[in-house]
Amino acid sequence: MSRNYTDLILYRRLLEQARPFWAHLAGIFLLSLFATPLSLLVPLPLKIAVDNVVGSQPLPEFLGEILPATVSESKAAVLLLAAGLVIAVALLMHVQGLATWLLQTYTGEKVVLSLRAQLFRHVQRLSLSYHEKKGTADSIYRIQYDASSIQHILINGVIPFLTAVITVAMMIYITTLLDWQLALIALTVSPVLILVTRACSRQLRSGWFEVKELESTAMSVVQEALTAARVVKAFGREDHESTRFVRHASRSMWGQLRLAFIEGGTDLLVGLTVALGTATALFIGVRHVQSGVLTLGELLIVMTYLAQLYDPLKTISKKVSDLQSALAGAERTFGLLDQAPDVVERRDARSIVRAQGAVAFRNVSFGYEPARLVLRDISFQVMPGTHVGIVGTTGAGKTTLMSLLTRFYDPTSGQILLDGVDLRDYKVADLRNQFAIVLQEPVLFSTSIAENIAYADPNASQEKIIEATKAANAHDFIRRLPAGYETQVGERGMALSGGERQRISLARAFLKDAPILILDEPTSSVDANTEAGILDAMERLIRGRTAFIIAHRPSALRLCQVILRIESGRLIENAPPGEKELVAPALSRDFAVGE
Repeated sequence: MSRNYTDLILYRRLLEQARPFWAHLAGIFLLSLFATPLSLLVPLPLKIAVDNVVGSQPLPEFLGEILPATVSESKAAVLLLAAGLVIAVALLMHVQGLATWLLQTYTGEKVVLSLRAQLFRHVQRLSLSYHEKKGTADSIYRIQYDASSIQHILINGVIPFLTAVITVAMMIYITTLLDWQLALIALTVSPVLILVTRACSRQLRSGWFEVKELESTAMSVVQEALTAARVVKAFGREDHESTRFVRHASRSMWGQLRLAFIEGGTDLLVGLTVALGTATALFIGVRHVQSGVLTLGELLIVMTYLAQLYDPLKTISKKVSDLQSALAGAERTFGLLDQAPDVVERRDARSIVRAQGAVAFRNVSFGYEPARLVLRDISFQVMPGTHVGIVGTTGAGKTTLMSLLTRFYDPTSGQILLDGVDLRDYKVADLRNQFAIVLQEPVLFSTSIAENIAYADPNASQEKIIEATKAANAHDFIRRLPAGYETQVGERGMALSGGERQRISLARAFLKDAPILILDEPTSSVDANTEAGILDAMERLIRGRTAFIIAHRPSALRLCQVILRIESGRLIENAPPGEKELVAPALSRDFAVGE
Protein backbone atom coordinates (compact mmCIF):
# COMPACT_ATOMS: atom_id res chain seq x y z
CA MET A 1 0.00 0.00 0.00
CA SER A 2 3.04 2.26 -0.13
CA ARG A 3 2.30 5.62 -1.69
CA ASN A 4 5.97 6.68 -1.72
CA TYR A 5 5.50 9.56 0.69
CA THR A 6 8.42 12.00 0.75
CA ASP A 7 10.15 12.78 4.04
CA LEU A 8 8.74 16.30 3.96
CA ILE A 9 5.16 15.02 3.60
CA LEU A 10 5.65 12.50 6.39
CA TYR A 11 7.10 15.08 8.80
CA ARG A 12 4.33 17.56 7.99
CA ARG A 13 1.61 15.00 8.63
CA LEU A 14 3.28 13.78 11.82
CA LEU A 15 3.38 17.35 13.11
CA GLU A 16 -0.31 17.74 12.27
CA GLN A 17 -1.07 14.57 14.24
CA ALA A 18 0.89 15.93 17.21
CA ARG A 19 -0.71 19.39 17.12
CA PRO A 20 -2.72 18.87 20.36
CA PHE A 21 0.60 18.12 22.12
CA TRP A 22 2.71 20.99 20.79
CA ALA A 23 3.07 22.51 24.28
CA HIS A 24 4.46 19.20 25.55
CA LEU A 25 6.83 18.91 22.58
CA ALA A 26 8.02 22.48 23.16
CA GLY A 27 8.69 21.62 26.80
CA ILE A 28 10.75 18.58 25.79
CA PHE A 29 12.70 20.69 23.29
CA LEU A 30 13.50 23.40 25.85
CA LEU A 31 14.53 20.84 28.47
CA SER A 32 16.74 19.16 25.86
CA LEU A 33 18.30 22.52 24.96
CA PHE A 34 19.17 23.06 28.61
CA ALA A 35 21.57 20.11 28.26
CA THR A 36 23.75 22.16 25.87
CA PRO A 37 24.97 24.84 28.34
CA LEU A 38 25.41 22.11 30.94
CA SER A 39 27.63 20.23 28.48
CA LEU A 40 29.67 23.38 27.96
CA LEU A 41 30.31 23.54 31.72
CA VAL A 42 31.60 19.95 31.92
CA PRO A 43 35.26 20.67 30.97
CA LEU A 44 35.44 23.96 32.94
CA PRO A 45 36.44 22.39 36.31
CA LEU A 46 39.25 20.47 34.55
CA LYS A 47 40.59 23.68 32.95
CA ILE A 48 40.51 25.47 36.32
CA ALA A 49 42.36 22.60 38.02
CA VAL A 50 45.07 22.41 35.31
CA ASP A 51 45.58 26.12 34.55
CA ASN A 52 44.76 27.76 37.90
CA VAL A 53 45.71 25.16 40.52
CA VAL A 54 48.49 23.11 38.93
CA GLY A 55 49.59 26.02 36.73
CA SER A 56 49.72 29.72 37.49
CA GLN A 57 47.20 31.08 35.00
CA PRO A 58 44.59 33.58 36.28
CA LEU A 59 40.99 32.45 36.73
CA PRO A 60 38.61 32.94 33.79
CA GLU A 61 37.47 36.56 33.75
CA PHE A 62 33.80 35.85 34.55
CA LEU A 63 34.81 33.82 37.64
CA GLY A 64 37.30 36.43 38.79
CA GLU A 65 34.56 39.05 38.79
CA ILE A 66 32.08 37.08 40.91
CA LEU A 67 34.44 35.38 43.37
CA PRO A 68 35.89 37.21 46.39
CA ALA A 69 39.63 37.83 46.36
CA THR A 70 40.20 35.41 49.28
CA VAL A 71 38.92 32.56 47.09
CA SER A 72 40.50 33.53 43.78
CA GLU A 73 43.94 33.99 45.39
CA SER A 74 43.89 30.65 47.28
CA LYS A 75 44.80 27.58 45.23
CA ALA A 76 43.15 25.31 47.82
CA ALA A 77 39.91 27.31 47.58
CA VAL A 78 40.07 27.25 43.78
CA LEU A 79 40.58 23.44 43.86
CA LEU A 80 37.55 23.09 46.13
CA LEU A 81 35.63 25.32 43.72
CA ALA A 82 36.55 23.07 40.79
CA ALA A 83 35.49 19.96 42.72
CA GLY A 84 32.22 21.63 43.73
CA LEU A 85 31.55 22.58 40.10
CA VAL A 86 31.95 18.92 39.07
CA ILE A 87 29.27 17.87 41.58
CA ALA A 88 26.93 20.79 40.76
CA VAL A 89 27.11 20.23 36.99
CA ALA A 90 26.54 16.47 37.42
CA LEU A 91 23.51 17.10 39.66
CA LEU A 92 22.00 19.59 37.22
CA MET A 93 22.55 17.22 34.30
CA HIS A 94 20.83 14.34 36.10
CA VAL A 95 17.86 16.53 37.13
CA GLN A 96 17.56 17.78 33.55
CA GLY A 97 17.76 14.20 32.23
CA LEU A 98 15.07 12.93 34.62
CA ALA A 99 12.68 15.79 33.83
CA THR A 100 13.21 15.30 30.09
CA TRP A 101 12.69 11.54 30.31
CA LEU A 102 9.44 11.85 32.28
CA LEU A 103 7.98 14.42 29.89
CA GLN A 104 9.12 12.40 26.86
CA THR A 105 7.49 9.24 28.20
CA TYR A 106 4.19 10.96 29.03
CA THR A 107 3.98 12.86 25.75
CA GLY A 108 5.10 9.91 23.66
CA GLU A 109 2.49 7.56 25.10
CA LYS A 110 -0.28 10.16 24.70
CA VAL A 111 0.65 10.89 21.08
CA VAL A 112 0.80 7.18 20.18
CA LEU A 113 -2.50 6.45 21.93
CA SER A 114 -4.18 9.30 20.04
CA LEU A 115 -2.92 7.99 16.68
CA ARG A 116 -3.83 4.38 17.51
CA ALA A 117 -7.35 5.44 18.47
CA GLN A 118 -7.69 7.35 15.19
CA LEU A 119 -6.44 4.35 13.21
CA PHE A 120 -8.81 2.01 15.02
CA ARG A 121 -11.81 4.28 14.36
CA HIS A 122 -10.82 4.57 10.71
CA VAL A 123 -10.16 0.87 10.13
CA GLN A 124 -13.60 0.00 11.53
CA ARG A 125 -15.18 2.31 8.95
CA LEU A 126 -13.32 0.75 6.03
CA SER A 127 -15.33 -1.49 3.74
CA LEU A 128 -15.46 -5.24 4.27
CA SER A 129 -13.76 -5.68 0.90
CA TYR A 130 -10.61 -4.00 2.27
CA HIS A 131 -10.43 -6.34 5.27
CA GLU A 132 -11.11 -9.35 3.07
CA LYS A 133 -8.26 -8.42 0.72
CA LYS A 134 -5.66 -7.29 3.27
CA GLY A 135 -6.60 -9.46 6.24
CA THR A 136 -7.01 -8.23 9.80
CA ALA A 137 -3.42 -9.01 10.90
CA ASP A 138 -2.03 -6.27 8.65
CA SER A 139 -4.34 -3.66 10.21
CA ILE A 140 -3.50 -4.91 13.72
CA TYR A 141 0.23 -4.60 12.97
CA ARG A 142 -0.17 -1.05 11.69
CA ILE A 143 -2.23 0.00 14.70
CA GLN A 144 -0.06 -1.67 17.33
CA TYR A 145 3.45 -1.27 15.89
CA ASP A 146 3.56 1.20 13.00
CA ALA A 147 1.61 3.84 14.94
CA SER A 148 4.43 4.07 17.50
CA SER A 149 6.57 5.59 14.73
CA ILE A 150 5.17 9.02 15.65
CA GLN A 151 6.88 8.73 19.05
CA HIS A 152 10.16 7.48 17.60
CA ILE A 153 10.27 10.24 14.99
CA LEU A 154 9.06 13.34 16.83
CA ILE A 155 10.23 12.67 20.39
CA ASN A 156 13.13 10.26 20.06
CA GLY A 157 14.25 11.50 16.64
CA VAL A 158 13.47 15.06 15.60
CA ILE A 159 13.92 16.73 19.01
CA PRO A 160 17.31 15.07 19.75
CA PHE A 161 18.30 15.86 16.14
CA LEU A 162 17.49 19.57 16.52
CA THR A 163 19.14 19.67 19.94
CA ALA A 164 22.26 18.07 18.46
CA VAL A 165 22.34 20.65 15.64
CA ILE A 166 22.16 23.54 18.13
CA THR A 167 24.81 21.91 20.32
CA VAL A 168 27.12 21.52 17.31
CA ALA A 169 26.68 25.19 16.42
CA MET A 170 27.50 26.34 19.96
CA MET A 171 30.49 24.01 20.24
CA ILE A 172 31.91 25.25 16.93
CA TYR A 173 31.41 28.88 17.99
CA ILE A 174 33.26 28.42 21.28
CA THR A 175 36.00 26.32 19.66
CA THR A 176 36.45 29.05 17.02
CA LEU A 177 37.01 31.62 19.77
CA LEU A 178 39.76 29.43 21.25
CA ASP A 179 41.42 28.16 18.04
CA TRP A 180 39.85 28.74 14.62
CA GLN A 181 42.07 26.13 12.95
CA LEU A 182 40.77 23.37 15.21
CA ALA A 183 37.22 24.58 14.58
CA LEU A 184 37.88 24.33 10.83
CA ILE A 185 39.05 20.74 11.23
CA ALA A 186 35.83 19.95 13.05
CA LEU A 187 33.80 21.48 10.24
CA THR A 188 35.54 19.44 7.55
CA VAL A 189 34.23 16.27 9.16
CA SER A 190 30.58 17.32 8.79
CA PRO A 191 30.22 17.03 4.96
CA VAL A 192 31.72 13.53 5.04
CA LEU A 193 29.22 12.44 7.69
CA ILE A 194 26.33 13.93 5.68
CA LEU A 195 27.37 12.07 2.51
CA VAL A 196 27.77 8.75 4.35
CA THR A 197 24.37 9.13 6.03
CA ARG A 198 22.51 10.04 2.83
CA ALA A 199 24.05 7.09 1.01
CA CYS A 200 22.48 4.53 3.36
CA SER A 201 19.17 6.25 4.20
CA ARG A 202 17.31 5.24 1.03
CA GLN A 203 18.39 1.61 1.29
CA LEU A 204 17.30 1.51 4.93
CA ARG A 205 13.87 3.05 4.19
CA SER A 206 12.92 0.58 1.46
CA GLY A 207 14.43 -2.28 3.46
CA TRP A 208 12.46 -1.48 6.61
CA PHE A 209 9.24 -1.13 4.61
CA GLU A 210 9.78 -4.64 3.23
CA VAL A 211 10.63 -6.05 6.68
CA LYS A 212 7.44 -4.63 8.18
CA GLU A 213 5.39 -6.22 5.41
CA LEU A 214 7.06 -9.56 6.15
CA GLU A 215 6.45 -9.21 9.90
CA SER A 216 2.80 -8.46 9.21
CA THR A 217 2.57 -11.62 7.10
CA ALA A 218 4.12 -13.71 9.88
CA MET A 219 1.59 -12.26 12.32
CA SER A 220 -1.25 -13.25 10.00
CA VAL A 221 -0.04 -16.88 10.12
CA VAL A 222 -0.21 -16.83 13.92
CA GLN A 223 -3.67 -15.27 13.90
CA GLU A 224 -5.02 -17.79 11.40
CA ALA A 225 -3.62 -20.77 13.29
CA LEU A 226 -4.93 -19.64 16.67
CA THR A 227 -8.34 -18.66 15.28
CA ALA A 228 -8.67 -22.07 13.67
CA ALA A 229 -7.10 -23.93 16.62
CA ARG A 230 -9.81 -26.62 16.60
CA VAL A 231 -9.20 -27.42 12.94
CA VAL A 232 -5.42 -27.40 13.38
CA LYS A 233 -5.66 -29.82 16.30
CA ALA A 234 -8.25 -32.01 14.59
CA PHE A 235 -5.96 -32.57 11.60
CA GLY A 236 -2.76 -32.68 13.66
CA ARG A 237 -1.24 -29.80 11.72
CA GLU A 238 0.52 -28.01 14.59
CA ASP A 239 3.98 -28.73 13.16
CA HIS A 240 2.89 -27.60 9.71
CA GLU A 241 1.63 -24.26 11.08
CA SER A 242 4.82 -23.81 13.11
CA THR A 243 6.89 -24.45 9.99
CA ARG A 244 4.79 -21.99 8.02
CA PHE A 245 5.33 -19.34 10.71
CA VAL A 246 9.08 -19.94 10.86
CA ARG A 247 9.31 -19.70 7.07
CA HIS A 248 7.67 -16.27 7.01
CA ALA A 249 9.43 -15.02 10.15
CA SER A 250 12.82 -16.16 8.79
CA ARG A 251 12.42 -13.92 5.77
CA SER A 252 11.85 -11.01 8.14
CA MET A 253 14.87 -12.05 10.22
CA TRP A 254 17.21 -12.14 7.22
CA GLY A 255 15.87 -8.77 6.08
CA GLN A 256 16.69 -7.29 9.47
CA LEU A 257 20.17 -8.81 9.39
CA ARG A 258 20.79 -7.16 6.03
CA LEU A 259 19.66 -3.81 7.44
CA ALA A 260 21.83 -4.32 10.53
CA PHE A 261 24.81 -4.87 8.21
CA ILE A 262 24.06 -1.59 6.40
CA GLU A 263 23.66 0.30 9.68
CA GLY A 264 26.82 -1.29 11.09
CA GLY A 265 28.80 -0.27 8.00
CA THR A 266 27.48 3.26 8.31
CA ASP A 267 28.46 3.43 11.98
CA LEU A 268 31.94 2.17 11.08
CA LEU A 269 32.44 4.88 8.45
CA VAL A 270 31.12 7.55 10.82
CA GLY A 271 33.41 6.34 13.62
CA LEU A 272 36.49 6.30 11.37
CA THR A 273 35.71 9.80 10.08
CA VAL A 274 35.33 11.13 13.62
CA ALA A 275 38.53 9.38 14.73
CA LEU A 276 40.41 10.94 11.82
CA GLY A 277 39.13 14.37 12.74
CA THR A 278 40.06 13.88 16.41
CA ALA A 279 43.57 12.66 15.54
CA THR A 280 44.17 15.64 13.26
CA ALA A 281 42.91 18.08 15.91
CA LEU A 282 45.13 16.46 18.57
CA PHE A 283 48.21 16.71 16.36
CA ILE A 284 47.64 20.37 15.53
CA GLY A 285 46.57 21.22 19.08
CA VAL A 286 49.77 19.83 20.64
CA ARG A 287 51.84 21.79 18.13
CA HIS A 288 49.92 24.93 19.11
CA VAL A 289 50.65 24.30 22.81
CA GLN A 290 54.33 23.85 21.96
CA SER A 291 54.35 27.13 20.05
CA GLY A 292 52.49 29.01 22.80
CA VAL A 293 49.27 29.60 20.84
CA LEU A 294 47.30 27.55 23.41
CA THR A 295 47.80 26.71 27.07
CA LEU A 296 47.62 23.10 28.16
CA GLY A 297 44.29 23.80 29.89
CA GLU A 298 42.92 25.41 26.74
CA LEU A 299 44.01 22.38 24.70
CA LEU A 300 42.22 20.10 27.17
CA ILE A 301 39.03 22.16 26.97
CA VAL A 302 39.23 22.32 23.16
CA MET A 303 39.70 18.55 22.90
CA THR A 304 36.81 18.02 25.33
CA TYR A 305 34.62 20.33 23.25
CA LEU A 306 35.66 18.49 20.09
CA ALA A 307 34.67 15.19 21.71
CA GLN A 308 31.35 16.76 22.70
CA LEU A 309 31.07 18.24 19.21
CA TYR A 310 31.58 14.88 17.55
CA ASP A 311 29.04 13.21 19.84
CA PRO A 312 26.11 15.30 18.49
CA LEU A 313 27.50 14.91 14.98
CA LYS A 314 27.43 11.15 15.43
CA THR A 315 23.96 11.53 16.99
CA ILE A 316 22.76 13.37 13.89
CA SER A 317 24.12 10.65 11.60
CA LYS A 318 22.75 7.89 13.83
CA LYS A 319 19.32 9.48 14.10
CA VAL A 320 19.03 9.85 10.33
CA SER A 321 19.73 6.11 9.99
CA ASP A 322 17.54 5.04 12.90
CA LEU A 323 14.64 7.15 11.68
CA GLN A 324 14.32 5.13 8.47
CA SER A 325 12.55 2.30 10.32
CA ALA A 326 10.16 4.75 11.97
CA LEU A 327 9.59 6.61 8.68
CA ALA A 328 8.70 3.30 6.99
CA GLY A 329 6.21 2.71 9.83
CA ALA A 330 4.80 6.22 9.41
CA GLU A 331 4.41 5.60 5.68
CA ARG A 332 2.41 2.44 6.39
CA THR A 333 0.36 4.25 9.04
CA PHE A 334 -0.67 7.06 6.71
CA GLY A 335 -1.25 4.52 3.95
CA LEU A 336 -3.93 3.00 6.17
CA LEU A 337 -5.38 6.38 7.16
CA ASP A 338 -5.57 7.40 3.50
CA GLN A 339 -7.38 4.22 2.51
CA ALA A 340 -10.85 5.37 1.48
CA PRO A 341 -13.88 3.16 2.22
CA ASP A 342 -15.79 1.77 -0.77
CA VAL A 343 -19.09 2.68 0.87
CA VAL A 344 -19.18 6.47 1.14
CA GLU A 345 -21.94 8.51 2.73
CA ARG A 346 -23.25 11.36 0.61
CA ARG A 347 -22.98 14.89 2.01
CA ASP A 348 -26.72 15.45 1.73
CA ALA A 349 -27.65 11.97 3.04
CA ARG A 350 -31.06 11.76 4.64
CA SER A 351 -31.93 10.47 8.08
CA ILE A 352 -34.30 7.62 8.79
CA VAL A 353 -35.69 6.83 12.22
CA ARG A 354 -37.65 3.63 11.61
CA ALA A 355 -38.27 2.09 8.22
CA GLN A 356 -41.57 0.54 7.19
CA GLY A 357 -39.65 -2.37 5.69
CA ALA A 358 -40.42 -2.25 1.95
CA VAL A 359 -37.40 -3.54 0.01
CA ALA A 360 -36.80 -3.51 -3.75
CA PHE A 361 -33.86 -4.72 -5.85
CA ARG A 362 -33.80 -3.25 -9.37
CA ASN A 363 -31.47 -4.94 -11.86
CA VAL A 364 -28.76 -5.32 -9.23
CA SER A 365 -25.41 -6.79 -10.22
CA PHE A 366 -22.36 -7.04 -8.00
CA GLY A 367 -18.80 -8.36 -8.11
CA TYR A 368 -15.97 -8.17 -5.59
CA GLU A 369 -13.88 -7.61 -8.68
CA PRO A 370 -15.40 -5.73 -11.66
CA ALA A 371 -14.63 -8.54 -14.11
CA ARG A 372 -16.16 -11.30 -11.94
CA LEU A 373 -19.80 -10.74 -11.04
CA VAL A 374 -21.22 -12.67 -8.08
CA LEU A 375 -24.80 -11.46 -8.59
CA ARG A 376 -26.36 -10.70 -11.96
CA ASP A 377 -29.44 -8.63 -12.75
CA ILE A 378 -31.37 -9.33 -9.52
CA SER A 379 -34.84 -7.76 -9.37
CA PHE A 380 -37.60 -8.27 -6.81
CA GLN A 381 -39.80 -6.29 -4.48
CA VAL A 382 -40.92 -7.14 -0.92
CA MET A 383 -43.79 -5.49 0.93
CA PRO A 384 -43.42 -4.46 4.61
CA GLY A 385 -43.85 -7.34 7.06
CA THR A 386 -43.14 -10.07 4.49
CA HIS A 387 -41.08 -13.09 5.57
CA VAL A 388 -38.76 -14.05 2.72
CA GLY A 389 -36.82 -17.29 2.53
CA ILE A 390 -33.63 -17.29 0.46
CA VAL A 391 -32.33 -20.64 -0.74
CA GLY A 392 -29.64 -21.86 -3.12
CA THR A 393 -26.48 -23.89 -3.29
CA THR A 394 -23.41 -22.87 -1.34
CA GLY A 395 -21.65 -19.97 -3.06
CA ALA A 396 -24.73 -18.98 -5.06
CA GLY A 397 -24.65 -15.44 -3.62
CA LYS A 398 -27.26 -15.56 -0.83
CA THR A 399 -25.16 -13.91 1.87
CA THR A 400 -23.77 -11.41 -0.63
CA LEU A 401 -27.35 -10.42 -1.47
CA MET A 402 -28.00 -9.56 2.18
CA SER A 403 -24.63 -7.77 2.48
CA LEU A 404 -25.81 -5.46 -0.28
CA LEU A 405 -29.07 -4.84 1.57
CA THR A 406 -27.21 -3.72 4.71
CA ARG A 407 -24.87 -1.71 2.48
CA PHE A 408 -21.72 -3.51 3.49
CA TYR A 409 -21.06 -3.16 -0.25
CA ASP A 410 -22.59 -1.03 -2.98
CA PRO A 411 -23.95 -2.65 -6.15
CA THR A 412 -21.76 -2.65 -9.22
CA SER A 413 -24.89 -1.66 -11.12
CA GLY A 414 -28.59 -1.26 -10.38
CA GLN A 415 -30.45 0.07 -7.33
CA ILE A 416 -31.58 -1.19 -3.95
CA LEU A 417 -34.48 0.70 -2.39
CA LEU A 418 -35.74 0.84 1.18
CA ASP A 419 -39.20 2.38 1.46
CA GLY A 420 -38.77 3.68 -2.09
CA VAL A 421 -35.44 5.44 -1.43
CA ASP A 422 -32.04 4.35 -2.75
CA LEU A 423 -29.89 2.98 0.09
CA ARG A 424 -27.10 5.35 -0.98
CA ASP A 425 -29.31 8.33 -0.12
CA TYR A 426 -29.54 7.37 3.57
CA LYS A 427 -27.04 8.09 6.31
CA VAL A 428 -25.05 4.88 6.74
CA ALA A 429 -25.48 4.66 10.53
CA ASP A 430 -29.23 5.31 10.29
CA LEU A 431 -29.60 2.72 7.53
CA ARG A 432 -27.81 -0.05 9.40
CA ASN A 433 -29.82 0.74 12.50
CA GLN A 434 -32.86 -0.58 10.61
CA PHE A 435 -31.46 -4.12 10.59
CA ALA A 436 -30.92 -6.82 13.19
CA ILE A 437 -28.69 -9.67 12.02
CA VAL A 438 -28.37 -13.22 13.34
CA LEU A 439 -25.55 -15.18 11.72
CA GLN A 440 -24.93 -18.88 11.29
CA GLU A 441 -21.86 -18.57 13.54
CA PRO A 442 -22.93 -16.21 16.36
CA VAL A 443 -20.49 -13.40 17.10
CA LEU A 444 -19.94 -12.85 20.83
CA PHE A 445 -17.36 -10.67 22.53
CA SER A 446 -15.08 -11.58 25.44
CA THR A 447 -17.31 -10.09 28.12
CA SER A 448 -20.43 -10.97 30.10
CA ILE A 449 -23.67 -12.36 28.68
CA ALA A 450 -25.51 -9.18 29.70
CA GLU A 451 -23.02 -6.95 27.88
CA ASN A 452 -23.18 -9.13 24.77
CA ILE A 453 -26.96 -8.80 24.63
CA ALA A 454 -26.80 -5.07 25.43
CA TYR A 455 -24.47 -4.62 22.44
CA ALA A 456 -27.67 -3.91 20.50
CA ASP A 457 -28.68 -1.17 22.97
CA PRO A 458 -25.97 -0.09 25.47
CA ASN A 459 -28.54 1.92 27.46
CA ALA A 460 -30.94 -0.98 27.92
CA SER A 461 -32.06 -1.71 31.48
CA GLN A 462 -31.64 -5.12 33.11
CA GLU A 463 -35.38 -5.63 32.80
CA LYS A 464 -35.26 -5.13 29.02
CA ILE A 465 -32.32 -7.50 28.70
CA ILE A 466 -34.18 -10.20 30.64
CA GLU A 467 -37.30 -9.61 28.56
CA ALA A 468 -35.25 -10.12 25.38
CA THR A 469 -33.67 -13.33 26.68
CA LYS A 470 -37.07 -14.72 27.63
CA ALA A 471 -38.34 -14.03 24.12
CA ALA A 472 -35.26 -15.80 22.73
CA ASN A 473 -35.74 -18.82 25.04
CA ALA A 474 -32.38 -18.02 26.66
CA HIS A 475 -33.39 -16.87 30.16
CA ASP A 476 -33.66 -20.33 31.68
CA PHE A 477 -30.17 -21.55 30.76
CA ILE A 478 -28.61 -18.18 31.72
CA ARG A 479 -30.29 -18.28 35.13
CA ARG A 480 -28.81 -21.73 35.79
CA LEU A 481 -25.25 -20.50 35.23
CA PRO A 482 -23.27 -19.78 38.45
CA ALA A 483 -22.79 -16.08 37.59
CA GLY A 484 -26.06 -15.70 35.68
CA TYR A 485 -26.06 -12.74 33.34
CA GLU A 486 -22.54 -11.78 34.51
CA THR A 487 -21.09 -15.05 33.20
CA GLN A 488 -18.03 -14.39 31.02
CA VAL A 489 -18.49 -16.03 27.63
CA GLY A 490 -14.77 -16.29 26.79
CA GLU A 491 -13.11 -15.48 23.50
CA ARG A 492 -15.71 -15.60 20.69
CA GLY A 493 -18.16 -17.07 23.21
CA MET A 494 -16.38 -20.42 23.37
CA ALA A 495 -17.36 -20.95 27.03
CA LEU A 496 -20.93 -21.57 25.78
CA SER A 497 -22.40 -24.19 23.48
CA GLY A 498 -23.39 -23.37 19.90
CA GLY A 499 -27.09 -23.35 20.72
CA GLU A 500 -26.54 -21.08 23.75
CA ARG A 501 -24.53 -18.66 21.66
CA GLN A 502 -27.26 -18.62 19.01
CA ARG A 503 -29.99 -17.86 21.55
CA ILE A 504 -27.92 -14.98 22.97
CA SER A 505 -27.56 -13.71 19.42
CA LEU A 506 -31.36 -13.90 19.01
CA ALA A 507 -31.84 -12.08 22.32
CA ARG A 508 -29.61 -9.30 20.99
CA ALA A 509 -31.83 -9.06 17.91
CA PHE A 510 -34.95 -8.91 20.12
CA LEU A 511 -33.40 -6.10 22.16
CA LYS A 512 -32.54 -4.06 19.06
CA ASP A 513 -36.17 -4.19 17.89
CA ALA A 514 -35.24 -3.35 14.29
CA PRO A 515 -37.93 -3.28 11.59
CA ILE A 516 -35.96 -5.59 9.25
CA LEU A 517 -34.36 -8.90 10.21
CA ILE A 518 -31.67 -10.91 8.45
CA LEU A 519 -31.30 -14.48 9.70
CA ASP A 520 -28.39 -16.23 7.98
CA GLU A 521 -28.61 -20.02 8.51
CA PRO A 522 -29.55 -19.56 12.20
CA THR A 523 -30.31 -23.27 12.82
CA SER A 524 -27.81 -25.03 10.56
CA SER A 525 -25.31 -25.98 13.27
CA VAL A 526 -27.60 -27.04 16.14
CA ASP A 527 -29.38 -30.26 17.06
CA ALA A 528 -33.11 -30.89 16.61
CA ASN A 529 -34.11 -30.04 20.21
CA THR A 530 -32.13 -26.78 20.18
CA GLU A 531 -33.48 -26.00 16.74
CA ALA A 532 -37.05 -26.23 18.01
CA GLY A 533 -36.34 -23.65 20.70
CA ILE A 534 -34.60 -21.35 18.25
CA LEU A 535 -37.42 -21.64 15.70
CA ASP A 536 -39.97 -20.86 18.39
CA ALA A 537 -37.99 -17.71 19.26
CA MET A 538 -37.55 -16.82 15.58
CA GLU A 539 -41.28 -17.03 15.02
CA ARG A 540 -41.84 -14.44 17.73
CA LEU A 541 -38.94 -12.32 16.50
CA ILE A 542 -40.09 -11.98 12.89
CA ARG A 543 -43.71 -11.26 13.78
CA GLY A 544 -44.69 -7.85 12.34
CA ARG A 545 -41.29 -7.32 10.73
CA THR A 546 -39.80 -7.74 7.30
CA ALA A 547 -37.54 -10.77 7.55
CA PHE A 548 -35.03 -12.41 5.24
CA ILE A 549 -34.15 -15.98 6.25
CA ILE A 550 -31.29 -17.74 4.51
CA ALA A 551 -31.78 -21.44 5.14
CA HIS A 552 -31.53 -24.93 3.76
CA ARG A 553 -33.69 -26.73 6.33
CA PRO A 554 -37.43 -26.86 5.58
CA SER A 555 -38.11 -26.25 9.28
CA ALA A 556 -36.81 -22.69 9.01
CA LEU A 557 -38.41 -22.07 5.63
CA ARG A 558 -41.91 -22.93 6.94
CA LEU A 559 -41.87 -19.51 8.64
CA CYS A 560 -41.59 -17.81 5.24
CA GLN A 561 -44.35 -16.51 3.01
CA VAL A 562 -42.02 -16.14 0.02
CA ILE A 563 -39.16 -18.28 -1.24
CA LEU A 564 -36.47 -16.81 -3.51
CA ARG A 565 -33.96 -19.19 -5.05
CA ILE A 566 -30.51 -17.93 -6.05
CA GLU A 567 -28.40 -20.03 -8.40
CA SER A 568 -25.08 -18.97 -9.95
CA GLY A 569 -25.77 -15.39 -8.96
CA ARG A 570 -29.17 -15.21 -10.62
CA LEU A 571 -32.68 -15.18 -9.19
CA ILE A 572 -34.77 -18.05 -10.56
CA GLU A 573 -38.42 -19.05 -10.11
CA ASN A 574 -39.14 -21.50 -7.31
CA ALA A 575 -41.54 -22.28 -4.43
CA PRO A 576 -41.78 -25.05 -1.83
CA PRO A 577 -43.42 -28.26 -3.14
CA GLY A 578 -47.15 -28.44 -2.66
CA GLU A 579 -47.58 -24.68 -2.15
CA LYS A 580 -48.85 -22.04 -4.48
CA GLU A 581 -46.28 -20.29 -6.56
CA LEU A 582 -45.01 -17.32 -4.63
CA VAL A 583 -42.19 -16.11 -6.81
CA ALA A 584 -42.80 -13.75 -9.67
CA PRO A 585 -42.68 -15.29 -13.12
CA ALA A 586 -39.93 -13.24 -14.69
CA LEU A 587 -36.36 -12.17 -14.04
CA SER A 588 -36.28 -9.36 -16.56
CA ARG A 589 -38.68 -7.09 -14.69
CA ASP A 590 -39.52 -6.11 -11.10
CA PHE A 591 -42.10 -8.17 -9.28
CA ALA A 592 -43.85 -7.73 -5.96
CA VAL A 593 -44.27 -10.40 -3.28
CA GLY A 594 -46.09 -10.43 -0.01
CA GLU A 595 -49.02 -8.35 -1.18
